[in-house]
Amino acid sequence: MYAVIQTGGKQYRVAPGDRLRVEKLAGDRGATVTFDNVLMVGGEGSFRVGKPTVAGVKVTAQITAQDRAKKIIVFKFKRRKNYRRKHGHRQYYTELQITGIEG
Repeated sequence: MYAVIQTGGKQYRVAPGDRLRVEKLAGDRGATVTFDNVLMVGGEGSFRVGKPTVAGVKVTAQITAQDRAKKIIVFKFKRRKNYRRKHGHRQYYTELQITGIEG
């Protein structure tokens, strides 16, 4: 069984046992998170698509890590103008372990 959930403005296809990184969510390591924004549920040769969400379906996950991604470098440059700007950024993320799809 699998589901398509929406969180952080993005959509993810998940199944029980999957690990994924999503935009930072509130909660400590080991806490349980429930997603009610389930857009589609499938498995066993059939599927249900929501309008916009599937009613009565929830996806539960456990937070395994709260961390920051690798640094990206933002470098702005204009030739012959002596203009250079270097800026780094590390995005916060939450790593989840999908525990179940209910409904």
